Amino acid sequence: MEKENMTLLIMAAGMGSRFGGLKQIEPFGPSGEFLTDYSVYDAIRTGFTKVVFIIKEENLQDFKDTIGKRIERIIPVEYAFQKQTEIPAGVKIPQERKKPWGTAHAILCAKDKITENFVVINADDFYGYDAFKTAAEFLKQKTSTSKNQYALVGYNIENTLTENGSVKRGICKTKNNHLTELIESKVERINGKIEAEPLSGKPRFSVDKNTLVSMNMLVFTPSIFPYIERQMNQFFQTHAEDLTSCEFLIPDVLSNAISDRYATVEVLPTTAKWIGVTYKEDTEPVVKALRKMIEEGEYPENLWERS
Repeated sequence: MEKENMTLLIMAAGMGSRFGGLKQIEPFGPSGEFLTDYSVYDAIRTGFTKVVFIIKEENLQDFKDTIGKRIERIIPVEYAFQKQTEIPAGVKIPQERKKPWGTAHAILCAKDKITENFVVINADDFYGYDAFKTAAEFLKQKTSTSKNQYALVGYNIENTLTENGSVKRGICKTKNNHLTELIESKVERINGKIEAEPLSGKPRFSVDKNTLVSMNMLVFTPSIFPYIERQMNQFFQTHAEDLTSCEFLIPDVLSNAISDRYATVEVLPTTAKWIGVTYKEDTEPVVKALRKMIEEGEYPENLWERS
């Protein structure tokens, strides 16, 4: 049976302002591994056949000189650039605009590199083996019947929080295991409870610890690209007076795809524990968590030594 091609698209164009540097290439593993190394390692052992990094063009050499040279001998690696100028014709970018246009724009910038089914992740998050296994099984089983069946891997919110401040999480509302709404919220523990403050300005609400949230591990077929493109045209028309700070985000695109009945989005629970670095103070707990998994035999001491 011919092996099915699957791409891992890694979003690495953000500069980690709260962390204080380019955290995508910050070593956390005992042999200098980045969190991205562990994602690629898990992707390879669950059947992915290519990796595409979406980065800022000026960071290309940094990526090639670090993680690129480590993994390109094991799996094909390509690079796509998130450029601020890759937007609809006629849109004038304000001089004050410095940051990229957001996650949906980042994914669209990789469209010329991807012709197969793919999974999107953040470069600075650790997702875990079970998450990749779950996503790969969905791609192999479900998308063969419909090109517009997408998914996201959902984590228990309790397992995604930091003790060092608030975080942004996409809270999943579902019906029959399918996403009906993704509420982007600022989340933090307050007096022992998990509280969510929707970024839309709607009232704050309490969240059960087992509520599933999106950590931007998204499962797509290439049919998402033309839909994002149409949504982007509409986004720039809507935000014509707000181009200094607005963001074109993939949760908004997914919500629209569902309401337009363009696609379904299945929420796939995972037993994996998410690990991430939002603040500099998160570094030590992440290093300890990786060390524990290595001691338990989940990962080798040197990730690529025997590869």
